[in-house]
Amino acid sequence: MSLAIETARRARNITTPNPAIGCVIVVDEKVASTAHTMPAGDLHAEAQALLKTDRDVMGGTAYVTLEPCCHHGKTPPCTEAIISAGIKRVVIAQRDPNPLVAGKGVAALQAAGIEVEEGLLANEAAQVNAGFLKRMKSGLPKVTIKAAMSMDGRTAMASGESKWITGTSARQDVQQLRARSCAIMTGIETVLADDPSMTVRLSASELGQDGFVVRQPWRVILDTNMRTPANAKIIGEDSRSIIFHADSSGEKSALESSGANCVIVDTDSGSIDLKSVLAQLAEREINEVLVEAGATLTAALVKERLVDEIVLYIAPKLMGSKARPLFDLSTIAIMDDAIQLEFIGFTQIGDDLKIRAIPKY
Repeated sequence: MSLAIETARRARNITTPNPAIGCVIVVDEKVASTAHTMPAGDLHAEAQALLKTDRDVMGGTAYVTLEPCCHHGKTPPCTEAIISAGIKRVVIAQRDPNPLVAGKGVAALQAAGIEVEEGLLANEAAQVNAGFLKRMKSGLPKVTIKAAMSMDGRTAMASGESKWITGTSARQDVQQLRARSCAIMTGIETVLADDPSMTVRLSASELGQDGFVVRQPWRVILDTNMRTPANAKIIGEDSRSIIFHADSSGEKSALESSGANCVIVDTDSGSIDLKSVLAQLAEREINEVLVEAGATLTAALVKERLVDEIVLYIAPKLMGSKARPLFDLSTIAIMDDAIQLEFIGFTQIGDDLKIRAIPKY
């Protein structure tokens, strides 16, 4: 199962909106085949593993990181492929919360006389598809804030200058985060100040996915009053940008002509309703949202308890008290109101330190 999970990890950049699943087929106590889910519309892990082996798998065991599907979608059910191949035992890490599966895959295998075991390395397997699992269970995508700061907690100079706080290695690591994400979200102030493109700029080889196309994430802008310039780099030419706004005036026609998708969303006290935005992204089958934004938007997401993880790159430099802070949490006045975090990872990348943490709301 550890091998199946590691195999699934290698597919995280290519399978969305489907989960990345790994499958290992064992015959006579030897690995006969290993495979992961292919891009959407192509074979799932189990069918791919069966296709890859030239051995007779009759009576073998399949280790799968998520419950095999049992419905007809763009591909036939994996349960049918497993049953037809003569597999006699299936070990799954966890059940699939997708209502189309949700135990039906296990039931179909058992009805065919196949022994099914569940729960092996379930937590480890769940980490690979955290976004998909959250979307299926809650109707919201996983939200990760990415930020870079100095040792004294600053993200930009008072003038707005922020290039470059961290070194080249840390910026390359951010590209890996972008490649894994289904969407990158930012606010209008960041668009106006930096004119970012918010794209993946590594090749397939650099991403470790030779043979597959580099998938560009959706680019999401929160722009209440439609101030995004029609020629902003973030719009791009691929029609994969979404502008959530409240005011239907402004440059909407020019933006749509440039390829942007403009979506009116509810407001809360004059600001865009963030939960409504995330729910609409989930409806578009977006599993993971990476937030690259300023202190106002990041703080708003944290205060509304919509953030699942924070990835922070800390540079060994001091930028001074006049520089801009990481989060605009000025309403916190006493220690009891502080937002508690749990550290889940530390890595040194070049000269910088990468910290992963989850909010403990």
